[in-house]
Amino acid sequence: MPDVIWPGRAGMNRQDDRVIRSEDPETWRAAFYRDAPITTQWDDGTYTGPGKGKIPSSSNSMPTMVFSMLDALNVQQGHRVLEIGTGSGWNAALLSHRVGSENVVTVEVDGASARDARKRLNDAGFDPVSIIGDGAKGYADAAPYDRLIATASVGSIPRQWIAQTKPGGIIVAPWGPAYGGEAVVRLTVAGDGTASGWFVGSSAFMRLRAQRVQRTPVREYLGGRKWPADGIRSMTNLSPDAVGDWHIMFAVGAQVPEAFPWMEPYDDGSYTLWLRDTAVTSWATTDYEQDREEFEVYQSGPRRLWDEVETAYQWWDAQGRPRFDRFGLTVTGEGETIWLDAPGNPVPRVSG
Repeated sequence: MPDVIWPGRAGMNRQDDRVIRSEDPETWRAAFYRDAPITTQWDDGTYTGPGKGKIPSSSNSMPTMVFSMLDALNVQQGHRVLEIGTGSGWNAALLSHRVGSENVVTVEVDGASARDARKRLNDAGFDPVSIIGDGAKGYADAAPYDRLIATASVGSIPRQWIAQTKPGGIIVAPWGPAYGGEAVVRLTVAGDGTASGWFVGSSAFMRLRAQRVQRTPVREYLGGRKWPADGIRSMTNLSPDAVGDWHIMFAVGAQVPEAFPWMEPYDDGSYTLWLRDTAVTSWATTDYEQDREEFEVYQSGPRRLWDEVETAYQWWDAQGRPRFDRFGLTVTGEGETIWLDAPGNPVPRVSG
């Protein structure tokens, strides 16, 4: 277990969320054993000072998430398991306890985290194969595996994961589109090298480092001009608040490829919802104000991004407002298909 933890949003009623075990063991223990995620690293380890860094880069997931994913994995005695993302080592310890250390391989991209986790695992009496490397590549030297579990999210299932899992084997991983929204998918690998399965619940994991993206600043979309630049004005009856829930973002992202939102908040509670495409060709803004029934929209570029979001929302609404458990994912050599209710019912793409 880490000696320093950051309890996260719920906090521990302290001015500084940083809790050090040797300084405050009771608060540390209360924070560690809550059903809440705990940030254990900031900024890929470059920030080690007091309080918070800029971007959390490693964490202990909340216990209910850990156990629900392990339940979906359905590990049995004799199974060989590949874990992507060692982190603190807790999940690897649970797997080692279940099937024996000799049947567990755990991969961590961050060398310092991997070494710290290795010591914790050894101190607890476990000795899984611990690899420092790119989790997107899996670990072919010990393949094939009966089960593969990822504790970092992806926007595309690495083909190596499928290739290294036995036919009939299970892959459990957090998956989310570029737009946002994310859920844990449970895939069964077929003998032809494809994989398919249902989403089993909401999640919010840090992205696998191999699939991180660097977003282009708004100013690049405006071409150095002041907003609204060449944006075309219109009005909408769909509130930006209506498309902000996690499962709705997932449904929108499944239909609106290679686009992402960003909220610019204001002191009075209003905000501007920005939409941008990853190709840096199009943008849109929608202004939210309380008690309004119409909202101002500006759009620029070959894609009308707010129109796409509206169309995606209307489809979701017409399908009975499905949540994560009605969606599934199929992965083939040609790509990935998100479907609703059955693999033969693919989610339509609005554009892109």
